[in-house]
Amino acid sequence: MKKKIVLAYSGGLDTTVIIPWLKENYDCDIVAVCVDVGQEADWKTIKQRALDTGALSCYVADVKKEYVEEYVWPALKANAIYEDKYLLGTSTARPLIAKVLVDYARKENAVAIAHGATGKGNDQVRFDLGVLALAPDLEIIAPWRTWDLKSREDEIAYLEKRNIPVPMKKSDSYSRDDNLWHISHEGLDLEDPANEPTLEGMLKMTTAPEKAPDTAEYVEVEFEAGLPVAVNGKKMDGVSLIYELNKIGGKHGVGLVDLVENRVVGMKSRGVYETPGGAILYYAHSELEHLCLDRQTYVYKQGASQKMAELIYGGLWFTPLREAISAFVDSTQKNVTGTVRLKLFKGSITAAGAKSPYSLYNTSIASFETGELYNHADAKGFIRLYGLPVLVRALMEQGLKGKK
Repeated sequence: MKKKIVLAYSGGLDTTVIIPWLKENYDCDIVAVCVDVGQEADWKTIKQRALDTGALSCYVADVKKEYVEEYVWPALKANAIYEDKYLLGTSTARPLIAKVLVDYARKENAVAIAHGATGKGNDQVRFDLGVLALAPDLEIIAPWRTWDLKSREDEIAYLEKRNIPVPMKKSDSYSRDDNLWHISHEGLDLEDPANEPTLEGMLKMTTAPEKAPDTAEYVEVEFEAGLPVAVNGKKMDGVSLIYELNKIGGKHGVGLVDLVENRVVGMKSRGVYETPGGAILYYAHSELEHLCLDRQTYVYKQGASQKMAELIYGGLWFTPLREAISAFVDSTQKNVTGTVRLKLFKGSITAAGAKSPYSLYNTSIASFETGELYNHADAKGFIRLYGLPVLVRALMEQGLKGKK
């Protein structure tokens, strides 16, 4: 009986090439595993493609619910944003995919896990670290790090030489990753940062802002303990909620990001990201935190948010530090409950009001009219003590000048 290799299979160009390549270079059976995190895919066709290309078997694991609840929501509650722009669409999915691959490797008694991440990308780090954390005994095979193929054109030629159908058009060979949270685009004209993205023909989920409706739309998002639970007054589960906001946000062209980012491996890369629903949720969640978090907690959480983003981006999901930050974040979210209203218009999101039973905004204190809880005269003593270091330094410098 041959040994087995579990392959992270998407049905795209890379993994379509990898099946015959593995069979040609390893004396093993290939078990293809498709992980459904909400990407647009014809799983029946993809499964058949894997079998036709030489896989022993092909499984489709629907983990959309787990993806949202166990990976997306922790990132959202943390306000984790990489390099001020990227909402971690690919990054949050990779540790879950690694977990699913390990689960199937155990079920199939496989000796190795293979993936199609390139030797220049971040995903190789995320997949490898996920497998190392959960199954250090399994071998990891990443063909892009060892084979002679140098480009997507080489891959297409590889398939054509073997009379294997190419699962894409040569003229549309952007490197894409999609799930229910986002779609990323890399390659082709995007490889030159001086080029403006050609949105027409590229975008899959989002309307180009200039072609969005000429009338603004308001959307309300309700949160309970930091988690979104309703859109426009309608309660729904996490998966349905994201799909609904993707539809609304995509219509108005929000959530488009063009980013030159720092990859884990040390180089810079350029990508265009579509995250319409995610952009709405991050904006709304942030507005609610401004209302419900005290100053010290908010400031400290900003640093934790940045670190959380770095850990997720760098593939360090299954680590004590990420778990500890998530525990801290959860404690900050107990009172982040309320409703946020946003205005969407031609690619922009603006706040249009927020309310919460836990709001720390107190009108009697904040109003320009003097209220019972605030005495203007108290400010003088506070400022004197608060600025004491400034005063002491100024006196010192004045004394030095007087001696000259």
